[in-house]
Amino acid sequence: MSTTYSPRHADGLRAGDREAADKAAVKPLGGIAGWLDDRTGGAKAVSFLMKKVFPDHWSFMLGEIAMYSMIICLLTGAFLTFWFVPSAGQVVYDGSYIPLQGVTMSDAYRSTLDISFDIRGGLLLRQIHHWAALIFIVAILVHMSRVFFTGAFRKPREINWVIGTILSMLSLVEGFAGYSLPDDLLSGTGLRAAEGFMRSIPVIGSYVSYFVFDGAFPGEAIIPRLYAVHVLLLPAILVGLFTAHILLVFVHKHTQYPGPGRTNENVVGFPMMPVYIAKAGGFFFIVFGVITLIAALVSINPIWGYGPYDPSPVTAGSQPDWYMGFADGALRLLPGFLEFQAFGFTFSFNVFIGAMLLIPFIYTILGAYPFVEAWVTGDKREHHLLDRPRNAPTRTALGVGAITFYVVLFLAAGNDIMAIKLGMSINDITRSLQIAIFVGPPIAYWITKRICLSLQRADRERVLHGRETGTIWRHADGKFEEIHAPLTEQERWPLVQHESPEPLVLTSGTDANGVLSPTARSQRLRAKLSHFYFKDRVAPPTPAELEAAHHHDEAPETVERQEVLEPIER
Repeated sequence: MSTTYSPRHADGLRAGDREAADKAAVKPLGGIAGWLDDRTGGAKAVSFLMKKVFPDHWSFMLGEIAMYSMIICLLTGAFLTFWFVPSAGQVVYDGSYIPLQGVTMSDAYRSTLDISFDIRGGLLLRQIHHWAALIFIVAILVHMSRVFFTGAFRKPREINWVIGTILSMLSLVEGFAGYSLPDDLLSGTGLRAAEGFMRSIPVIGSYVSYFVFDGAFPGEAIIPRLYAVHVLLLPAILVGLFTAHILLVFVHKHTQYPGPGRTNENVVGFPMMPVYIAKAGGFFFIVFGVITLIAALVSINPIWGYGPYDPSPVTAGSQPDWYMGFADGALRLLPGFLEFQAFGFTFSFNVFIGAMLLIPFIYTILGAYPFVEAWVTGDKREHHLLDRPRNAPTRTALGVGAITFYVVLFLAAGNDIMAIKLGMSINDITRSLQIAIFVGPPIAYWITKRICLSLQRADRERVLHGRETGTIWRHADGKFEEIHAPLTEQERWPLVQHESPEPLVLTSGTDANGVLSPTARSQRLRAKLSHFYFKDRVAPPTPAELEAAHHHDEAPETVERQEVLEPIER
């Protein structure tokens, strides 16, 4: 056997490399898209996003309204920054609004008047900005309510819930900062109140006030500082949190309501491209159009009617924007005896609790709730199917109780207005609301839970005995009975798919030698909370119960029909 060696030139060894490289460089994308993918490698990410499936339900649009309102705020706010002057320097107004000509005012107030009366479309943009901010806050609150009552905060979405609570709290601060920028008499009164709230902080209150206002109130530093917070700091944080919120929605996949074919492993809906992106784009313009229509027809914050800020007068009947109403109501309901002197200091807890402590306290409880419920139930599984509120009666009742607490505080913020308009005693109104703040939430909790349990029992009866048909059957003995038709599988599934955990059994917490377990106290607390959550549970029908109910219903009906037909045949 022999081999023949045929030498090749060195250039021939790499003759096919260029062709192979050219073939590897060929990608399905061409044009600008291919050029960008070559340099960013974003085609896979974009393809993943475009194929992302979103369920179709009206309640999911609440979060979109919040996002679109924030975008509108950013767009209109950028327009307003072209002409707004964030300065407390004093000038004499000589603009087109005749009633204020010759009046000394701050540059901030003058520039706001110029935007309203001298800049084409300025007043409309100011009102769009204000209305969009209000709708942004209310959309976040309603969206959070939907998430809470349907249990969408459960694993793996606890972090997203915390992000949402921080977004909601920061939106209140952002709204207050923007509301205070025009330096009119109403917003200045709000700033004066805020300065008093800071002074109510025990021991360090005066130092905090001097730091924020750069000296004694009002000073000239607060307007530029509020401008930086409102235009730069908080918007950057809000946009960052909102981006993280949306990315986590993509990572975790969207929740969906229970129904046939819907499980924790799939999402039934429409892909991002082309269906959902077309709907989302159209919905953005609908939101923008509705906000613009409201801004064009309904005046809000007419600062020219209040005049420039002067520390000596106070606007009669002044109220904060609605989203700060519950904190203002808490101030009015807290008793005066909470202010006292000790150790040479004055402790104004009647102001500090409502003005400074209430908001972070409430949002801390909101942020911690998913972890508390997970600890009580011991549920470590992922949940992508939503709960019907009736199937979580304790959670739903707690939410309604919290809303009742909020409503009472909100009503208290207008106790003076109600007294004037209704001709009632403000003291009687305040006393009634002080009683309602303790009585109202427990009553709302009890009523809501009873309603949820009743609805669960009605669902159980409907599954076992079918739906009412409106057909009345007369028995041979003269007795009347309504005929029930069995539910289809599609109708039955949402009524039986939920779980109903049993309350944990309370143990002694000691071992065989009588030694107390280190976790005995926490386990006892967990067992008590579990009993509180699930002691009144209504379990969904089991397949065996359903089969027994159908046999029970079918046998008598056959006999009854024969008893009625026999006399007719004879």
